[in-house]
Parts: sequence; C-alpha cells; structure tokens
Amino acid sequence: MEKLTIIKVGGKIVEEPDTLGRLLEDFSALPGYKVLVHGGGRSATKLAARLGIESRMVNGRRITDADTLQVVTMVYGGLVNKNIVAGLQAKGVNAVGLTGADMDVIRSAKRPVGEVDYGFVGDVQAVHTEALVSLIRQGAVPVLAPLTHDGCGHLLNTNADTIAGETAKALAAAFEVTLVYCFEKKGVLRDEADDDSVIPVITPALFRQYVDEGVIQGGMIPKLENSFSAIEAGVRQVVITQASAISGQTGTVIVKE
Repeated sequence: MEKLTIIKVGGKIVEEPDTLGRLLEDFSALPGYKVLVHGGGRSATKLAARLGIESRMVNGRRITDADTLQVVTMVYGGLVNKNIVAGLQAKGVNAVGLTGADMDVIRSAKRPVGEVDYGFVGDVQAVHTEALVSLIRQGAVPVLAPLTHDGCGHLLNTNADTIAGETAKALAAAFEVTLVYCFEKKGVLRDEADDDSVIPVITPALFRQYVDEGVIQGGMIPKLENSFSAIEAGVRQVVITQASAISGQTGTVIVKE
C-alpha cells in the first residue's frame, strides 16, 4: 500500500513568517504523498478585534456566532490557507487549498446546544475520500482549512485536530497513513519540566500505565485517546512532535502494540 503522511500544525506555526518558512521547507522535503491540516486561531482573534468583534472562548474552544463565522471563514479559508498554498507552490509542491465544503470533502453537523452553545461549530460526520484520493493520486497536495459544511449551505468552524484525525481514518482505507500532530513540545514528556524527557513509543498498555502513574495527565489524555482511536481505525502510526521535527528526528510514536 502506498504511504501517505498527514501533518497537522497549529495556527501559531503558520501565522509567523519565520516558523511558516521553516515548516514549508520541511513539509516540501517529505517524501511521497502528503496532506497538511492547519489552524489559524490567533489571526482570527486579531482580525475580529480590528473589526470590533469580541472573541469568546470556553475551555479553549471558540464560540462561533454569525459574525465570528465570517471572520474565521476569511482567515482560515482565505488568508492563512492561501499563504500556505502560495508558499508551497513556490517550493514546487502542487498544493491545493480546501475547506470541507470544497468537493464535499468533509461534512459536519452543527454541534447541539448543551451546557454551552458553541454556535456555528461542526462535529465531523463524514469524510468523502474519493475526491481527496483522486487529487492525491494526481500529484496534488491538499491543504485543509479547519472549516466544514453541513450540506445545507452552512459553513461550520471545526477543530483542526479532529479534521486531521477523521481525514486520517478515512484515508487509511486507501493508503498506509502516518498522522503527525505538531505542538510546542518535542513529544509526550515523562517530566513536563524536562523538554528532553520524551517518551519514544506509547502502546495502549503503556498509556494506561502512564495515566495511572500521573505521568500523562490533563490535555494530553484526550490527545492520546484520539491518537489511539485513529490507530484502531486503521491509521498505521500517530506521531506527536514539534513542527521543526516532522521529518522524524524526535517525537513520540503511538502504535497499536
């Protein structure tokens, strides 16, 4: 089976010229088929402030009212996405920028109102891989913005980690997929105070052990649960690392056993 690498990078990395330049270099150098999924939250918050629109967050999630939806559509699907696409084209990578609405690639349902009304936020229902597989096999490199649609004409703000995970699961039927989540640390750390205490490999048994011992806690638990969910769905491996290490020098590899 042909190999495919899906890289998910946070907004901070793609919003600063220096870190974006390095990412584009490293991503361009990756061999074989690849997909990039990006965020862009800080740019959205900045533009919203300039337009006099208040940004409201609950547990790190953006409340997306109608005005905010317009802002994130402009920033994620426009400014950030097209900057990445143009940068990759300059490096000879035939990138194509997509939201979930383009070619009906990712369809979502508006999140039901519970304790919090998140507004126009989507929970992924389906990834339609035919279009993505066709683009990838033609030599195109999809660059996915964190926007999806509901099939009824509405765009929805959607978590980029979720988009990366669900896309990886769906594409695992056609490719041998490695999913790489980039964040600010070198990997999952044994000791949060020691940046070099990276745990090289985590299996389900080790994960349970580390949680019981308190080594893995807080926000890292759902990140790893999502990683194991991807592995169970057929993704070959998930890597958690820094954006500067996507070519595989460091990081934590999540595997089935």
